[in-house]
Amino acid sequence: MEQRFTLVTLGVRDLAKSTAFFEKLGWKRSVKDAPGTAFFQCGGVALGLYPRDELADDAGVPDDGRGFEGITIAHNARSKADVDAVLAEAVAAGATLVKPAQDVFWGGYHGYFADLDGHLWEVAWNPGFPLDENGAVTLPD
Repeated sequence: MEQRFTLVTLGVRDLAKSTAFFEKLGWKRSVKDAPGTAFFQCGGVALGLYPRDELADDAGVPDDGRGFEGITIAHNARSKADVDAVLAEAVAAGATLVKPAQDVFWGGYHGYFADLDGHLWEVAWNPGFPLDENGAVTLPD
């Protein structure tokens, strides 16, 4: 298996509301002719939104909504100020602030918000993970 992933799909309760949430953040929808789903290009990775019950059914697992499933999605920012701005923008679009931005032990700065379906998003500035002009992260060796 090649060391990469290309798509993160979030199971959402209301596809129209969740799509509008990301559009309020300024994200542009791709693949507009895919009914029943929404896709957003995120650098070299794509984000998909799909009805939660249908996604669970597709995977053959129950849709029991037990809460935290042990995964977060990260948005790395270019500066501390960008972290604050992204968190504020997400909250203005309808997200819930879970953890205000703060300095962290590893030398960076981060906070968390939950999107409309409770998916946790970490917004972080990490001086050890530089971003290129397209926003792709470069991990150290």
